[in-house]
Amino acid sequence: MTDYLRVGVITSPHGVKGEVNVFPTTDDANRFKKLKKVYIDTKKGYKEHEIESVKFFKQMVILKFKGLDNRNDIEGLRNMDLFVDRENAVKLKPNENFICDLIDCEVFTDEDLKIGVIKDVMITGANDVYVVENDDCQEILIPVIKDCVLDVDIDSKKVVIKPLPGLLDIYLN
Repeated sequence: MTDYLRVGVITSPHGVKGEVNVFPTTDDANRFKKLKKVYIDTKKGYKEHEIESVKFFKQMVILKFKGLDNRNDIEGLRNMDLFVDRENAVKLKPNENFICDLIDCEVFTDEDLKIGVIKDVMITGANDVYVVENDDCQEILIPVIKDCVLDVDIDSKKVVIKPLPGLLDIYLN
């Protein structure tokens, strides 16, 4: 499991007082209101920054970091990812997982047939969908519904499914 979870990307400076525009990559941008600190991936490691203020404008979050007080201080942060540590991550409900923890999980049927490896998760209006890549590099879409996904074991990186009728026919022939 990753120690840090991405919550946004700094897109550009905002004004001249050290604020930055952040494109949120989290489900709920309002979570920034409760954050006290974030980590910026500097490509040389994670650097902790204390959040001084949070504002919202259209689809963006505007952050002000303590000690970065002018445009020159934040100009170099453009296009850098913002992370939180697991301690400050959103608390998950039962049977919920972070997408980053699902990536690279192996997917098996309830009859122990390996289907492939989760490469992505699509968020749809009705339910999530696992994007599974098989050994032939084909994408198999698995709906994340209780009738199909039987078990998710993040620690062993294994997901067990009961394929819905016809779901795998095109890939197994």
